[in-house]
Amino acid sequence: MPSTGRRVAAVIEYDGTGFAGWQAQAHGITIQDAVQRALGFVAGHPIEAICAGRTDSGVHALGQVVHFDTPVQRTPRAWVLGANTRLPPTIALQWAGEVDGNFHARHSAQRRRYRYCILNRSARSALQLSRAAWIHRPIDVQAMQAGAQALLGEHDFSAFRSIECQSKTPIRRIDALQVQREGDYVWIEILANAYLHHMVRNIVGTLLDVQDKPEPAAAMRAILLSRERRLAGATAPAGGLYLWQVDYAPHYGIALPSDGLLLRPRA
Repeated sequence: MPSTGRRVAAVIEYDGTGFAGWQAQAHGITIQDAVQRALGFVAGHPIEAICAGRTDSGVHALGQVVHFDTPVQRTPRAWVLGANTRLPPTIALQWAGEVDGNFHARHSAQRRRYRYCILNRSARSALQLSRAAWIHRPIDVQAMQAGAQALLGEHDFSAFRSIECQSKTPIRRIDALQVQREGDYVWIEILANAYLHHMVRNIVGTLLDVQDKPEPAAAMRAILLSRERRLAGATAPAGGLYLWQVDYAPHYGIALPSDGLLLRPRA
């Protein structure tokens, strides 16, 4: 491994369909493998890229952030354009730049924003098969929004963590959780300091359940306080989930992605 003279950060957009998630593994094609090969080509040496959030198989990203160390100097344009020539069409660097040596894509992150997309209509989509979860039954957005507010603040989110979760603590802080409709599409946006494994998808599945309860907020609060995964809803499909944005202290100079309006499907 070469000496580490510089630390570089990059913002990456990808469609997770067909990939076995971010994390490199012995079996399966991953985002990390593709990104490290592309960056290594530009650097002229092997690269280890550390990400802000280890997205699962089939999950997408508009603003994944990584950092890596290198002794070589390249312009931001060279990192972006050079890496993109070696990446598949479904992965693309959007920004790159040198950062302070103490910057860490995961540990320096203050908050992470995810968005979940649901196509809510009677007919399935031919174009959004792996980009939105299709639910044909009516969705009560106001009821889901009421249920969502019961999760705000710092709590034990054991009811919404997967059995495979390896986090040492189930305590997380949700700063905002918004449910809104745009035509046939329902968007669920969640902003938190960190997440447990499958936490967002489990919350989405539970919100879809509690919308039918007489008091959605009370039902969601009871599930939260139970700390029992079996009482929460089913895990929502991976294809509707997007790592949208990662927030850092301004002095790091990380370029935030645009709101992605072109990505957001319209009815």
